[in-house]
Amino acid sequence: MTERRASCSCGQLSIACQGEPVRISVCHCLECQKRTGSAFGAQVRFSTELTSPRGDSTVYTRVCEDGDRIHFHFCPKCGSTVYYLMESQPELTAITLGTFADPQFPAPRFSVYEDRMHSWVSVPGSEVEHFN
Repeated sequence: MTERRASCSCGQLSIACQGEPVRISVCHCLECQKRTGSAFGAQVRFSTELTSPRGDSTVYTRVCEDGDRIHFHFCPKCGSTVYYLMESQPELTAITLGTFADPQFPAPRFSVYEDRMHSWVSVPGSEVEHFN
């Protein structure tokens, strides 16, 4: 079984993931833009039972437009968001794609909130599902 490890900038907070991702996506919502300081967020979802977080995290909880609550776990030392948990999908753990630090990581298959996507952003690939 494949194991991948994601970690924060300083290495204090990490999460190990077994198996293949359930979903790889980019999100263009305004909250992901604020959270990442970028034009979009990129995340990888794994089955929660196949993930093992290590280290201390500080949690920030945000209520989404649809009322769902998301609990973001970030490193209290360097501030990197490493993973988050969605109350509506407790069986999944979302891990920020960049924390894998792997240029060979598989490409996203979903692009959501495209109605808020920056005009200069392009999500390549004929196999990507696009949602407004």
